[in-house]
Amino acid sequence: MPDKELIDFIEEQIVLEKKIVEISKKSVDDIKNVLVRELIRGITMDSKKHALLLTALKGMLDGPTPLIEEENFDVIKETIEKHIELEAKAIDTYKSLLKAYSDNERVKMIISEIYKDEIRHHAFLQVLLKVIVEKETLTEDLLEDWLFKYAPFHGSPGG
Repeated sequence: MPDKELIDFIEEQIVLEKKIVEISKKSVDDIKNVLVRELIRGITMDSKKHALLLTALKGMLDGPTPLIEEENFDVIKETIEKHIELEAKAIDTYKSLLKAYSDNERVKMIISEIYKDEIRHHAFLQVLLKVIVEKETLTEDLLEDWLFKYAPFHGSPGG
C-alpha cells in the first residue's frame, strides 16, 4: 500500500477509533453495574490508545520527525527505563495473582487481560527505547560524523 493510501487509511481509522470512544462513553453513563461499566470504559481507553498510536504512525509517515536532542535523550531514556522496570514488577504481581485466583474465573479473566497488557507494554517499551529513541537521537558524535562525511572539503581549505 503506497504511503498516500496508507495515510488515508490511517486517517479513516483515527476517525473510527474516536467514534468508538464517543459512543462507548455515552453507552456507559447509565450503567449501574460497576463490572460491566468499567470493563467497557477499559475497552474505550484501548480505542483512545489506538487513535494515539495511529496519530504517531501518521506523523512518522507524513515526513521526517525532528531528532531528539542529546540532552533530552537522557530524560526520555531514564523515564522509559523506569517504566520498563515498573512494568516488570506489574507482570510479576499479576502472574502471582493469576496463580492465587486460578479457581475464580471472573477474577482470572480480568487479571489475565491486565497481565497480557503488561507483557505487551514491557516489550513495546523495550523496542521503543532501542529502535526509536536511540536511533532518533542527535548525538554530538553523530553530528561530527555527519559533518565530516558530507563536508565538501573534510576540514581542509579548498580540498
